[in-house]
Amino acid sequence: MTPHHSLLLDDIGELVTNDPALAERGAEPDVAALGIVHDAAVVVADGRVAWVGPAAQAPAADERLDCAGGAVLPGFVDSHAHLVFAGERAGEFAARMSGRPYRAGGIGTTVTATRAASDAALRTNLARLVAELHAAGVTTFEVKSGYGLTVADEQRACRLAAEVTDEVTFLGAHVVPAEHARDRAGYLDLLTGPMLAAAAPHARWADVFVERGAFDAVEAHVVLEAAARAGLGLRVHANQLGPGPGAALAAAHGAASADHCTHLRRRDIAALADAGTVATLLPAAELGTRSPFPDARRLLAAGVTVALATDCNPGTAYTTSMPLVIALAVSGMRMTPAEAVRAATAGGATALRRTDVGRIVPGGPADLVLLDAPSHVHLAYRPGVPLLRAVWQGGVRVDRREAP
Repeated sequence: MTPHHSLLLDDIGELVTNDPALAERGAEPDVAALGIVHDAAVVVADGRVAWVGPAAQAPAADERLDCAGGAVLPGFVDSHAHLVFAGERAGEFAARMSGRPYRAGGIGTTVTATRAASDAALRTNLARLVAELHAAGVTTFEVKSGYGLTVADEQRACRLAAEVTDEVTFLGAHVVPAEHARDRAGYLDLLTGPMLAAAAPHARWADVFVERGAFDAVEAHVVLEAAARAGLGLRVHANQLGPGPGAALAAAHGAASADHCTHLRRRDIAALADAGTVATLLPAAELGTRSPFPDARRLLAAGVTVALATDCNPGTAYTTSMPLVIALAVSGMRMTPAEAVRAATAGGATALRRTDVGRIVPGGPADLVLLDAPSHVHLAYRPGVPLLRAVWQGGVRVDRREAP
């Protein structure tokens, strides 16, 4: 869109704003939270939302797009993705589907491939995955490092990630690499010293994988303390493979999010609620490992903010499809369609401590998704069907389909 050019999105059957003040009287609480406006219109100008309201009251604009009764939603916010890597692990997936259990150690395969890859090869793969995210309606996304696990490779991963997003997470605490298997203390010193110092200028966040086969509670505490001193926000891979200390650590350290949360105890849920730490659920990882889904209902009942994210990675959740994640959340985690859509938009924004994305409000960025469907419900109602007609990021079309 050229400067000072305005676009009217007209004849919107259902507009999801995530502004509860716009909710229709009598709507169920989960639907009310979406702030739905029917028979709506949106005006976009200079990359931002200029006006929102009933189509009959829409102001004139330079250009008009007839949405033909389709639904318009905020762009999805993917707050957990591992996109800087080389290679793939289809063989591991096939073996897992044949009965081999998932363990954290498979990450080492990707570490080897990523270390050997050139910057150009990593950029090419990263660009491909970003294009897939855009085509799937994702307009804000986080990218983690964690497949280098040397000072130079972790710095490189964060630097490349920063070329495509402001939401970069340093994950040197993914696993202990093979060369440090007999010197965990040495790797922890490297991780919290030179590696953190090299990566931090390119990152906003730090993360740690708290799990058997990765890092224990004492080691994770050291990582989180060092990251906080370096000025990074905190995130935690927590309670994925079994009950453990991850969620409690995330809450105790004031982390923005605890991610996975597949095996939570009552006290873990209470701690997340008290701390205001978002529970980011990643059902594609359960799909890819044939594991039990997290209990979203317990989290929502306790007042915990829930986010949904893809967990895109080459080992356990090699997908960039947020519509798939929404459908899995509804079918596998017993979320309502409205809860799942809010978790994939405003919930993800909260997990990134962002107030500017995940909603459609005047003055906010024009990050929008237009569906070839009359309602947000169709994202779960018609799983696997390509319903996204158009995607705008900052008012610019970013999906692969040609403009109408």
